[in-house]
Parts: sequence; C-alpha cells; structure tokens
Amino acid sequence: MFSSDLIHAARVAVLLIAACVAFGPDTAAAAATAAASEPEFGGQCAMSLAEGEQVATDCSVKWVGPDGKTYCFGNEDAKKRFLKDPQGNLERAREYVAVSEVEATGKRMDHYKSDDIQDFVKGVITQKAAANGGVFPFTDPVTGTQLKLVFDKIDFVRTLHGYGFFPDVIFHAQDVPAKTYLVDFWVKPQGDKLVVFDTRIYKAPRQEGTSWTLMARQPIPWWWIPASEHPGQTEQARGWEVMSAVEEDIVKERAKDNGIFKIKDAKTGEDLKLEFVGTHQPVRKLQQDGRFFACTDFRKEGTKDQFYDVDFWVNEKNGKMTVDEVRLHKVPEKQADGSYIQVPRYNFDDLKFDVVP
Repeated sequence: MFSSDLIHAARVAVLLIAACVAFGPDTAAAAATAAASEPEFGGQCAMSLAEGEQVATDCSVKWVGPDGKTYCFGNEDAKKRFLKDPQGNLERAREYVAVSEVEATGKRMDHYKSDDIQDFVKGVITQKAAANGGVFPFTDPVTGTQLKLVFDKIDFVRTLHGYGFFPDVIFHAQDVPAKTYLVDFWVKPQGDKLVVFDTRIYKAPRQEGTSWTLMARQPIPWWWIPASEHPGQTEQARGWEVMSAVEEDIVKERAKDNGIFKIKDAKTGEDLKLEFVGTHQPVRKLQQDGRFFACTDFRKEGTKDQFYDVDFWVNEKNGKMTVDEVRLHKVPEKQADGSYIQVPRYNFDDLKFDVVP
C-alpha cells in the first residue's frame, strides 16, 4: 500500500518531532496526561486507518490497549476485526497516519514562499531577543554553554517537501563579534500557521590563530536525514539509512526518560545517564559479517567536559536497518590537571571494514 522508504522516513520524522517537544519534564508530564485523556488518532476509527481510510467517530466504541491509550472505532464490527490482530493493525494505522501527515504537510507547504518563512523566523528571533535583553539565547549542545547571540541575517531557506522549511540563520556572539554561528531552524506549517519544531547549530566558530572560522558540526544536520531525497540503492543512500536507524533508536531511548540516554558501563557496572550531542560520519561496514556501525558523541549528564564515544551496530533485517548492539567505545578519564581525555575501551585493529560515505 505504501512506499517502504516513505514509511520509514515518515516514522523517523514523527519520532523526531515528538522528541523536539517532549524532552522537558514539565512538557513530558503534560504530554503523558494528554495521552491518557485524549483518544489516539484524534478519535478516528483505528481499524479504518489500518485499512487506509480516515473515518471520524464519537468514540462510543473504544478499546484501551496495553499501552494505556484509548483507541476508537466506528462500530463494534470494526473493533472486533481490529482485535483479531491488534499489534499488526495498530502498526498499519500508524504507518497510514505517518504517510498522510507527510502528504498533508506537503500540501500546506505549497501556500508558503521563501520570503514568508524568512519573515516568520525573523519575527521569532526578534520576539525572543526582545525578552532577553536584545540577544538570542541558545544552548550549545556540544559545550553545554549558554550562548548570547546577535542576529545578522538569514542566509537562505532549504525546502524539503512534506517535512518543512530549514532556514539557515547567521548569528554572532555578543561578546566576540568575530565568532559567528550558522543556526538551522526547522519550520513546519501546522494547521493555518507556521511553527518552529527545532533549532540546531549547523556550523560553529573555531579559533585558528587570532581569527575565527566556521566549521560544520555535520555535513547535513541530523534531523534532515529522514527527509533526505532517496538517491536509490547506492552506498551514499545506505550511509544515511544507517544514520537514520541510529538516530531513531536514540530518540526512542531518550523519550523514555525526559531526553536522557541510559547505558550500563559493562566494565564498571555504572548506569550512565548521557545527553546526546551528535553522530559522526562516515558510517562503516564490516567486511566479515556485513554489519554497519556509526559512532556518536554523548556528554555525561550534569557535566560540560565528560564525553563518551558510543558505537551503534546496525544490521539489515527484512529490508530495514535495525540497531542490534550498542557499545561504549571511548570513555572520559580524568587527568592530573583536572581535564578529561577519551580513553578507548576497544579498537578495530583486527576488523576489516569499508567506509560508507
């Protein structure tokens, strides 16, 4: 019924959007309360959605699933058919909703031009700066520092049909004007208005001698991955598929505990609480078993300089990339001067692999 690539992309996009708004404890609590009181799918018939149709109901016929959520049905027969395979039908319903959301967003995007997006983002920046002494406050996820940025201009706007607009905005640091940042906004039409779903640093300043230069954090911002145009069955495409699988797994784990990623240190037995920073490139593929792996950066919760390198091992099963192992690759070790360096727990000396761009 649906393109597998579109379904996968839509699933990841929905997860990322949910992650953007559900990481704060207050927001998470509110979301949990809303989930308990409001029926899933806006009260539409879950069985009809599984069959590829949208049918509104009064929710007089309903079922509470093992997840505690309420699902509505148009009649008793629809409920009976649904309960013959609740897990499968629920998955099909979610796939249909995800794909429909991408299509609906694409149609709403057609009503906006690049100038509209620029005007909207400028308004958001101006309003936030006015409430913060003339500067745009932003937390750098890599350093954990609170930045005070001054708006310079919007460089350009990228458009990913079905997912939203991504304007690149240039700022400079209030205290050092030579330090410039390129910040990407994710703007999406919701209903009859525009909404900022996320804001991330694309390029950050790095000092070289007495001057500053802009360095990309990643070639493509991580939240673009699910919306990237699929260039076919090439290694380039497969590299992004692996990164999408890794990002999706991280989002799922973070959503369980207000944005914190938990992993046990097998050597020390410590239950680590980590904050996600970013995913590395390139992706690699092991020659001996065909598995992929990607490296990621996390910072220990509550610290600014204790970084962990975590490897995600990805296998392809039934045409889908799935994370099947997560391992601590490098851990922070305190030095005599009080600083931390990353010490590897294992290396790849005995492994042969190919780089996947």
